[in-house]
Amino acid sequence: MAFMKRHETLERHSLLLTVGILIVVAIGGLVEIAPLFYLDNTIEKVQGMRPYTPLELKGRNIYIREGCYVCHSQMVRPLRDEVERYGHYSLAAESMYDHPFQWGSKRTGPDLARVGGKYSDEWHLDHLTEPKSVVPESVMPPYAFLLTKKLRLDGIEDHLKTLRLAGVPYTDDMIANAKADLIAQASPGADYDTEDALVARYEAASGRKGTVKISDFDRNPATITEMDALIAYLQMTGTLVDFSTYEADDLNNRR
Repeated sequence: MAFMKRHETLERHSLLLTVGILIVVAIGGLVEIAPLFYLDNTIEKVQGMRPYTPLELKGRNIYIREGCYVCHSQMVRPLRDEVERYGHYSLAAESMYDHPFQWGSKRTGPDLARVGGKYSDEWHLDHLTEPKSVVPESVMPPYAFLLTKKLRLDGIEDHLKTLRLAGVPYTDDMIANAKADLIAQASPGADYDTEDALVARYEAASGRKGTVKISDFDRNPATITEMDALIAYLQMTGTLVDFSTYEADDLNNRR
């Protein structure tokens, strides 16, 4: 009864109730936030993650520019139906170099967190040019115009420098060779030395082999188009982490 009377006192005095709420919220906030100041990083380190190559980064910019994130999320939830359909649930580390990340909460189309390597370059080319040609029930608009838009190469070094300020570990070597790396990734066979240097730079950052795909993504060797960049980006999503190794390491850590 005594407790109820005290509670009644709080309810009858709005100022007192407000002060009480502020105190409780402040305590809760401190309990949640204070430990973060003692952590070097809140994201679990996962082998395989690397910064985007210049071509992939350009493709990601086009992905955002065209509003692809409005209909496609890039976050597989840890739910059975999601994992069975899309693959391993998304890890925070997979978005550690994304500014901004593309998690999303609405799906008109499927989640794209694991679309990399799932289909061929030709499939992506056909799908982006005329979606209904490969997915008859698709409501996605065509993006055939990307085939005729030459990719702008200017400013890529500055973009890498800016992302480095935000914590993305681009090296001086990556920045200095950004334009050459971009051209090499979309021009297989044109300059093997540059291709090898590109692969070496980004595989060293990844710690895994086979994480850099070199291809004429739009099947048009005459020029590097925005279609090249977008397909290059889509083909790397979800491919950096070896989940068979990650699951084994995670199980061993729990034991």
